[in-house]
Amino acid sequence: MKQFTYTITDPVGIHARPAGLLAKFAKTLDSTITIAKADGSKSAEARKLMALMGLGIKTGETVTVTIEGGNEEANAAAMEEFCKENM
Repeated sequence: MKQFTYTITDPVGIHARPAGLLAKFAKTLDSTITIAKADGSKSAEARKLMALMGLGIKTGETVTVTIEGGNEEANAAAMEEFCKENM
């Protein structure tokens, strides 16, 4: 299991566009990816668009990204890069 934290910089948080991009990208990886609010109150599987949007993550909030199974090292690096470029 690999984990990293990321602070959302997108001006409107994880709304439809970034959530859609994230879900689509997560489906290309062979790991299970979970996005959780830093306070641990809510989490969602990254492949599930509606679940991601339901988290209600806003600009400036920190999320914890957990990568399990598959090639965790490569998938964690790819997911971290995706977050920096898109969220």
